Amino acid sequence: MDDERMAVVMGLIMHGGNAKGQAFQAIQFAKAGQFDEADEALVAANQELKEAHDVQTDMLTKEAQGEHTEVDLYMVHGQDHLMNAIIFRDMAVELIALMKRVQALEEK
Repeated sequence: MDDERMAVVMGLIMHGGNAKGQAFQAIQFAKAGQFDEADEALVAANQELKEAHDVQTDMLTKEAQGEHTEVDLYMVHGQDHLMNAIIFRDMAVELIALMKRVQALEEK
């Protein structure tokens, strides 16, 4: 695997993993009632997803321009990290919204 392809794969894995970690941290903050911190962690997760998406978009743009990207287990693994991070972030957003709603009901 050449250095450029490895950089793409590692970008997907690293930023996807960071995004999932930030989303998990957001859930932990929300469980502790620290909703401002939870929101900040979600912002950080979204930034990491943007970085991963930028890596992916660059790869797809090159593919559309005729620069074929070989798909191997490394690339599948990187894409898997990104997909799971997106799903985990989406679920974190929903969980945190529910926790905020429960807290608001409890305060009434």
